[in-house]
Amino acid sequence: MKGRTIALDQWGPREAAALLVDGRLEDLLIDSDLPRPGSIYRGIVERPMKGQGGLFLRTPDGPAFLRQVKGLSPGDRLLVQVTGYAEPGKAIPVTARLLFKSRYAIVTPGAPGINVSRQIRDDDVRDALLEIAHETLAEAGLPEGAGLILRSSAHPDAADAVMDDILAMLDLSKAVMADVEGEAEMLVEGDGPHALAWREWVQPAEVDDAEGSFARHEIGELVEALRQPKVALPTGGSMMIERTSALVAVDVNTGGDTSPAAGLKANIAALRDLPRQLRLRGLGGQIVVDPAPMVKKDRRQVEAVIKAAIKTETIETVVAGWTTLGLLELQRKRDRVALTEVI
Repeated sequence: MKGRTIALDQWGPREAAALLVDGRLEDLLIDSDLPRPGSIYRGIVERPMKGQGGLFLRTPDGPAFLRQVKGLSPGDRLLVQVTGYAEPGKAIPVTARLLFKSRYAIVTPGAPGINVSRQIRDDDVRDALLEIAHETLAEAGLPEGAGLILRSSAHPDAADAVMDDILAMLDLSKAVMADVEGEAEMLVEGDGPHALAWREWVQPAEVDDAEGSFARHEIGELVEALRQPKVALPTGGSMMIERTSALVAVDVNTGGDTSPAAGLKANIAALRDLPRQLRLRGLGGQIVVDPAPMVKKDRRQVEAVIKAAIKTETIETVVAGWTTLGLLELQRKRDRVALTEVI
């Protein structure tokens, strides 16, 4: 099947969304029981964490940890936003820099200015969007010290929808920013898989949200393959992706042909697909790749492949480099729950 298709359905009792591009599964979101990224809490400061430059806050869903904040004392109230999923036994990661994000607009308290996404390069489109923004703000107005960003999905052809999004985020931000006093409370719940799919993926795509969409698009079979550590490569080789408590280990194999040329082909194929595999499996943290045998001079080419592959990633991923033993290390932000923990 050609083109982009979004399937919105349930995975058991959990809300779920899948993105297929030309029939291949490109992204997968399955809800969990943990606080969603984007959720906003009124937290209560409990104690500083000496040596780590941060402090703990009390929330109704457990302790949260906020880095590099000064001038706060136990008992103070603070609005914070969840930045990722908490690892087992650890506090919820949060930031004091709030973002109120919709499909077309982001209101940025504490960061004034009216801006258009850099991904929109057409000057006429940028000017038209700025005109829409200024017209909307002339009616509603930004909260003091706040700014507005029009996202890459915004377009003058959808002027009414863009204005509605701006107004909705303005109303939400004003209500939340004025609600500092009180006990620990969740003020805004982060978007679930269906809302995230509409917000982040529809550009353009066919959306199948009728009951049984996952069955129609055989999502179950695709997800079942992700439960297995072995990934077949088009070169005839394979890679094994295995999560441990400390890191994610990736082992690339050539199959029957053990020549350096076969090793290079397998490594290129594996690293081209690795970001997608990590995204679908919900894996992050330290990623250590043990490549198939190849000559040392080919490392630069292999590294260029993974750097090109992560350029389009929305999940922050950094290529740390090669170890003395010839392993390639990556650092990837943990912004999802591992697939094996939610299915």
